[in-house]
Amino acid sequence: MAETPFQFRLVTPQRLVSEEDIVFLEAPGSEGYLGVLAHHAPLITTLRPGRLDVRDRSGTTRHYAVSGGFLEVSDNRATVLADAVERSDQIDASRAEASLRRAEERLREPSGISAAAGTARAASPVDRARAQRSLERARNRIAIIRS
Repeated sequence: MAETPFQFRLVTPQRLVSEEDIVFLEAPGSEGYLGVLAHHAPLITTLRPGRLDVRDRSGTTRHYAVSGGFLEVSDNRATVLADAVERSDQIDASRAEASLRRAEERLREPSGISAAAGTARAASPVDRARAQRSLERARNRIAIIRS
């Protein structure tokens, strides 16, 4: 039995990444991964950093690293509004590793003293939250290229 296709759009603030008919979507929803097939019930959810899998009509699956965003499903369409997205084959491993090291360093600095800058300043909750999000994005990108 052939799988029924549905319309899929993957969009970032900068560009339309993909617009095509697909047969399956797996997305990192706020409460865990969720799968979408044709005629899925209407749904809106936030996305956390994770792997987005898209299977097209030919059976080819593409993997993307998403850093967060939203997923909307309605009227046999799925739209991902991603903060940032990279196809797995376009992730630069050395850049992802460097991002991971920088984020880990920032989170290890409880006093807010930046080893790279050599200056002391009070670490704000915003700085720590930003570093934590950077760490999650870097780990996600590395996990996707290793899988």
